[in-house]
Amino acid sequence: MKKTIALWAALTAVALFATTACTAADADAPAPGARTATASPGDRTPDAGASGAGASGARAAAYRKWGLKPFAAPPAPPAKKPALRTAGGSVPVVSDIPTAEKIVFITIDDGAEKDPAFVAMMRDLKIPVTMFLTDAAIRSDYPYFTRLAAEGNGIANHTLTHPNLRTLSAEAQHKEICGQQEKLTKEYGKAPRLFRPPYGNFNAATRAAVARCGLDAIVLWRESMQIQNMQYQRPDRRLHPGDIILAHFRGPSELKGRTMTQMMTNLLRHIQEQGFTVARLEDYL
Repeated sequence: MKKTIALWAALTAVALFATTACTAADADAPAPGARTATASPGDRTPDAGASGAGASGARAAAYRKWGLKPFAAPPAPPAKKPALRTAGGSVPVVSDIPTAEKIVFITIDDGAEKDPAFVAMMRDLKIPVTMFLTDAAIRSDYPYFTRLAAEGNGIANHTLTHPNLRTLSAEAQHKEICGQQEKLTKEYGKAPRLFRPPYGNFNAATRAAVARCGLDAIVLWRESMQIQNMQYQRPDRRLHPGDIILAHFRGPSELKGRTMTQMMTNLLRHIQEQGFTVARLEDYL
């Protein structure tokens, strides 16, 4: 009798083990017809979420270095540029870009100040700017602006010597504009498309020279950055979608002891506090 009971218990245990093993195997088994693959450690891909979080953290750290918060990414530019010179038409004069998006455009003039920290700042922040350069200001260090252009910033024409063009003859204006076009093309390998007249002063002869020199638009501005604050043209003293902002390559002697990077930090804070982000002017013009 004892032998019978022991044998029955042993058989029950074997059956229970087999049932449990089959249930566990079925739980991990692929569905009928499903394809299976065995991945080696080298085949594993990094977790996308972890990678994205790492990039986001690095960007936030780069902005913290300059006392700023990251900007929202600008929207994709329109397939057709909203401000464009028509075939056979006169050169357009623009102070802002027609758009409903909360974007603005930063332009920086002349090129007298060549602060290495500003190159580092642009490399860290990756904020697009368009540089309207005057040869008299940049000729002492053309490579400085090569480094800024390498970060994706645009190079544009601001004459050879920064004169008030309205005081010059048509021939003299042509030399100022076309002469700078040739120099910028030679130094930076690409002909600029945009022109800004010094002091914002121009006339019909200027527009004719701009067209003959192969440029597409005369670019003015809606706001100008000083040291800590902006000057506004509109009475509401606010940014508007598509506004073009003017700044200058200036150093402590012109900024009352402040640096170019401090001025740019103030400008970026003004933009961000009003709920805007920065887009690339050349994508819209």
